[in-house]
Amino acid sequence: MDGNIACLVNGAGLAMATMDIIQLHGGSPANFLDVGGNVKEDQVERAFNILTRDPKVEAIFVNIFGGIVDCAVIASGIINACKKNKLTLPMVVRLKGTNVEAARDLLDNSGLDIMTFDLFNDAAAAAVKCVSK
Repeated sequence: MDGNIACLVNGAGLAMATMDIIQLHGGSPANFLDVGGNVKEDQVERAFNILTRDPKVEAIFVNIFGGIVDCAVIASGIINACKKNKLTLPMVVRLKGTNVEAARDLLDNSGLDIMTFDLFNDAAAAAVKCVSK
């Protein structure tokens, strides 16, 4: 992949849909990482390390549907990764499912500049806008 938007997702279907909608909005995915269903906070942190190794990455789009995944675990992992690694890339997060309200509270009160969205389409458009010049 030769784009500039890193994608952190859970599930192959959501990964493909995420990359498709980024392209629909005129963007291009740089990479994607599927964190799976039983992900832990430290694995989310490591995922960010992997995604941001690519020097072409200019923004990160997190798109999680938490059926099995606890969205609060994802949110805590995002916060820890951002703080530990001093991530400054624009970040768009769309979470749906288990513990989503707690996850939103964590992200909203983190002090980090993270854009959160409820709707997939809105989040994808925002991610593309982050890299549009």
